[in-house]
Amino acid sequence: METVEKAPTSTESGWLRKRENPSLREVHRSMPVPKKGSTFRKFLAFVGPGYLVAVGYMDPGNWATDLAGGSSFMYTLLSVIMLSNLMAMILQSLSGKLGIVTGRDLAQACRDHYSKPVSFILWILCEIAIAACDLAELIGSAIALNLLFGIPLLYGVILTALDILFVLLLQNKGFRSIEAIVISLIAIIGLCFAVELFLASPDMSQVLQGFVPNSEIITNPAMLYIAIGILGATVMPHNLYLHSSIVQTRAFEDSTEGKRSAIRFATWDSSIALVFALFINAAILILSAATFHGTGKPVDDISQAYELLTPLLGTSIASVLFGVALLASGQNSTLTGTLAGQIVMEGFLNIRLKPWLRRLITRLIAIIPAIIVTALYGSSGTVQLLVFSQVILSLQLSFAVIPLVQFTSDKKKMGQFVNPLWLKILAWTIAIVIAGLNIYLLYRTFTSWIH
Repeated sequence: METVEKAPTSTESGWLRKRENPSLREVHRSMPVPKKGSTFRKFLAFVGPGYLVAVGYMDPGNWATDLAGGSSFMYTLLSVIMLSNLMAMILQSLSGKLGIVTGRDLAQACRDHYSKPVSFILWILCEIAIAACDLAELIGSAIALNLLFGIPLLYGVILTALDILFVLLLQNKGFRSIEAIVISLIAIIGLCFAVELFLASPDMSQVLQGFVPNSEIITNPAMLYIAIGILGATVMPHNLYLHSSIVQTRAFEDSTEGKRSAIRFATWDSSIALVFALFINAAILILSAATFHGTGKPVDDISQAYELLTPLLGTSIASVLFGVALLASGQNSTLTGTLAGQIVMEGFLNIRLKPWLRRLITRLIAIIPAIIVTALYGSSGTVQLLVFSQVILSLQLSFAVIPLVQFTSDKKKMGQFVNPLWLKILAWTIAIVIAGLNIYLLYRTFTSWIH
């Protein structure tokens, strides 16, 4: 007797269209994964996407909170940076798992699951967040060019906007070239801060003690505010969309065992990469604590930190390395912002634009307010705009985290790869904590602006 299969529902059919309309079609499953060989060799095939994700955890927008935390409270907030990274590791592993198991990135998954009005709102919010991230990268790179070469901020903003040509060149050379550039820039940032820490000579016993949670973080209102700023701006919303897509560039076996192996290696990749992000964020705070604490005034301005490093550490190389690391951080954000923008637009709207047109649209959204504020208010205005970009990112974060946790906890979508009970509880707890902290951070930020 012939078996008649039940037609998929409208929701289910979306998840079954993955082969018909893959994420980042031009590089989808373009990178081979060895079927034989050692575990290490197979793992190397998955190394790369995690480092693109890690860029969001060390972008210029995170530097101000790290500088303020170190200069004001020494090493106490290192425990907050570590906790933030642990939360990020869990969420990024869920993002990678979603892409590997379903063949859909987070934007596509939202479009398949939610109604058109809800999906449209989520798309608008995500586009605003990506523009805010692009804004932070523009300003961070412009500040770096100003500090290193004396280029006026206004010209630096315009010059940085032209890096669209560099991104397009890389995209034409394949996905591995993008990964290689990103990893190289992360290595430069890490090397710069390793030298900075050597010059600053922090007290290592106090540094290690800073990674132990301290109750004062909760009882001291000023410390709590900066801690929430670190936590609230840790997980970048566009990273969750990005990771769920770029893990699909690997041509792993489309079987239960193949997916299981891919999830394991992708999780290793992102977790190891986020350890590097932890080192860099911690290094900024440690450098700030060892150099600026006790000088009489908290340092939360990137330009101020650059200017103070040379006289306080006794060598001009300290300021130069700081500026180089900032420039590398800004340029890395350019690459990941480009990809995230493409993924989000194609995923939510199913509209495919040429990469140069997509990048131009995103750049114009970010560059117009950057040019206006820089022209009118100079460096003080760009610092405020940098803070505002982080507030926007915080506002949008929960609209990416909650769908991610919801989808990966749904057995109909994930099958045997659904989150186990302990992970569901942990993931929902993280989502609630992030939402609560961001609401409080936004409240404090807006009330401080009003007063």
